[in-house]
Amino acid sequence: MNGHVETTTGTTLVRSLVSGTTVDGRGVGVAVMDSAYYLDNELFRKADGTMVQQVNQDMLGIYMMSRDGNGHGTHVSSLIAGSPAFVGGYYGGVAPGAKIILVRVLDAVGKGRISNVLAGIDWIIANKAAHNIRVLNMSLGTAPVDSYLNDALCLATRRAVNAGIVVVASAGNNGKNASGGKMYGGINSPGIEPSVITVGATNSFGTDARSDDKIATYSSRGPTRGYRLVNNVKKYDNLIKPDLVAPGNKLIGAQSVQNTNAIIPDLIINYPSLNARPHDLYFDWTTYQIVGTRNGTMFLSGTSMSAPVVSGAAALMLQTNPALTPNLVKAILMYSAQPMANVNTLDQGAGQLNVDGAVRLAKLVKTTLPTTNGSALLTAALPTYQRSTIAGQYASWGKGVITNYGFLNGNDLMVKWQGMYGSGVLMGDGTTMVSGSLTRSTSLTSGTLTTYQGAIKNNGVLMGDGTLFISSSNLFANLNGSGVLMGDGVLMGDGVLMGDGVLMGDGNPNWANAIYGDNTAGMTSANY
Repeated sequence: MNGHVETTTGTTLVRSLVSGTTVDGRGVGVAVMDSAYYLDNELFRKADGTMVQQVNQDMLGIYMMSRDGNGHGTHVSSLIAGSPAFVGGYYGGVAPGAKIILVRVLDAVGKGRISNVLAGIDWIIANKAAHNIRVLNMSLGTAPVDSYLNDALCLATRRAVNAGIVVVASAGNNGKNASGGKMYGGINSPGIEPSVITVGATNSFGTDARSDDKIATYSSRGPTRGYRLVNNVKKYDNLIKPDLVAPGNKLIGAQSVQNTNAIIPDLIINYPSLNARPHDLYFDWTTYQIVGTRNGTMFLSGTSMSAPVVSGAAALMLQTNPALTPNLVKAILMYSAQPMANVNTLDQGAGQLNVDGAVRLAKLVKTTLPTTNGSALLTAALPTYQRSTIAGQYASWGKGVITNYGFLNGNDLMVKWQGMYGSGVLMGDGTTMVSGSLTRSTSLTSGTLTTYQGAIKNNGVLMGDGTLFISSSNLFANLNGSGVLMGDGVLMGDGVLMGDGVLMGDGNPNWANAIYGDNTAGMTSANY
């Protein structure tokens, strides 16, 4: 049996892609910065009886709490490394062979301090080699109050990317207002950072086929609204985000226990309807201990759930080809993503995650990367038909990458080495603004590529005629000079930081409006 997340993302199609091994992320370290401290749910038990490889690092200084009191981090981790041996693979994760490095920065109510996150990122960078940490998942965030050029979270994640770590962040759940109206400009920090892979959420309606998929109503939309003051005038970043989208609505994953003596996590205590199936635990009156099996599952929704699906995909790509740089991983994920029809770029970025296409492209890339702009990148030709067949339907590759304010499209994005794929640069540096027009960099791009204008920046303000390119559709969203999206929704007001340096997991009910997800069909619970 294959799990829903594995099937609808095309993950099941690549398990046998590499001869002599299973493509499951084995050997790749994935750091999960969240609430989890110890993964003991049976969903993490492998077929040989051992638990998923894990390393635990607590940045909160509360070592006596050996469990995940909140439940958010355990659920996130299971979407990456849920075992196919549990319930016949019904809840299989994208990269069940990966090594999970748990860095706890969120407490039992899903809150944390930015200072702990910064310390956690420094720890991850320092321990990268010891645990082969190649991916960092950050299903958390805070409203930006600064430009990515100065934002502390952005600067820290940039250090991680420059150290060779793929950083995946949730976009946030600020896509609608209290009355359900569409909102733009709600991307959280560190998702506003251009080097980060920022992930929005889709609603799969619980079906493996992708033809019915929609953008989740709560998924944060671009452009990024971090800003800096220049002569006392706000200059907004206005970058196109998210980079891509992935399933995130009503996904079922592992349920944690609160601590040694309690059975259910804080999220289930406060929101019992999230319970998909309780643990097989009971109180033994002869020993006065809670005994039984920790095998409960729960529903969660949000871009917090979408991010680990992409992190798992990145782990598969890096297992297949360890030479990939973070920028090249990001480019391949966008290039192979499937653009969703009638959905604009600020909703979906480059499109919906296609694990099959991403891993197949990663396998084609040379294991010794070129260093000269324009050099051959692949060991063989691109497929004649650049598409995947997922759940019996074609999923065409979008063949484009976002470069901050626009798109580059064309086969040469994969056929030739682009200088913007290197270390210490940004993909966004592949294009620059010259006299109000998007222009390619001759040193960081090469070959025959088509340039599409995106959210045009004019001294930090969206121009009145700024047109947002919409991949694979003929719809356009226009922004007026004051930054208000016309017709399709409105931009959010300036971000306000929650408390003094406080951030939260974006699936947390106190932070997000996505705790129950969109009120539609979702994954179904297995009988066991």
